[in-house]
Amino acid sequence: MMQNIAYQWQAKFWQTLQQPENAEPLKQAALKGQLGKWTTALTTTVVSTSKAMGWQSSAKGHQLGLFPVSPSEYLALDVMSFSPSDTRWRFPIAVMELENSSDINRSAYSLWKVLCVRAALRIVFCYRRSAEERASLLTFLRDEVLQAISLADRMKLDGETIVVVGSRDDSATFPYGFFKWWQLETNTGKFGIL
Repeated sequence: MMQNIAYQWQAKFWQTLQQPENAEPLKQAALKGQLGKWTTALTTTVVSTSKAMGWQSSAKGHQLGLFPVSPSEYLALDVMSFSPSDTRWRFPIAVMELENSSDINRSAYSLWKVLCVRAALRIVFCYRRSAEERASLLTFLRDEVLQAISLADRMKLDGETIVVVGSRDDSATFPYGFFKWWQLETNTGKFGIL
């Protein structure tokens, strides 16, 4: 497994967002609160970021054709990325959920879902209107999802888990102020700033 895979992916994400074809649709969708368009634009950016990492990805609108089955969202995960290989049935290197719902339980479900998958990198993207909603979301995810997992089970989690929250209140400083990044600290069951 790659060391500091989360930092590498984050750096590639920022590079990908420097390209106007990725940044502008995502920024406009966020400013207008068009969450369907936000998810579509973010999916394209996430798949492009994974490609910049040297990975192959499958997502809605980005069919990979890796397996002899046709879905583009394997295991009902929004994005699944794989290291290059000659074999088909391999574990993903990264899984990502892109949750645009204001329902806090949907975000909790997305986190739980990626935690159930064996991968070097797990990312959950969420969207909130304000910094206060973002703080409430992180507290909820910690208290409801992470604290429900025993320390012994958290310590068995391989790889890195990241939660990224975009906030419309911070869109003036898009993309750097807009996206806030937290990493799961498995030993404490809390999030630390990435």
